[in-house]
Amino acid sequence: QLQLMESGGALVQPGGSLTLSCSVSGSTLDYFVFGWIRQAPGQEREGLLCFPIVGDLKFYQTSAKGRFTVSKDNAKNTVSLQMDSLKPEDTGVYYCAASGPSAYFCPSDLDHWDFWGKGTLVTVSS
Repeated sequence: QLQLMESGGALVQPGGSLTLSCSVSGSTLDYFVFGWIRQAPGQEREGLLCFPIVGDLKFYQTSAKGRFTVSKDNAKNTVSLQMDSLKPEDTGVYYCAASGPSAYFCPSDLDHWDFWGKGTLVTVSS
């Protein structure tokens, strides 16, 4: 059973940067597609971006392009979300999610993510 644990959430000033980490246990990273999902206060969860096994990084939200990126560290078994130029509207709980095993492409919607972390809170405010 794959387990995911996010860390790194914090209070950040607008324009600042933050890196979130997702620690993965129960498997190596090779057999799963990983992504980051955000839930803003009072809103539904929305996909942000996805790191597929086949293909390029996928952005579900155009607002994340050019500011957010995902990387994987196979040695540490972690998936990271690097966020730059943060805005107040980026405030929310950030979830790490995984699809698989035997998944190669990014899920088309939130229902097709198989494993979820508990989330970490990011607050962007001055």
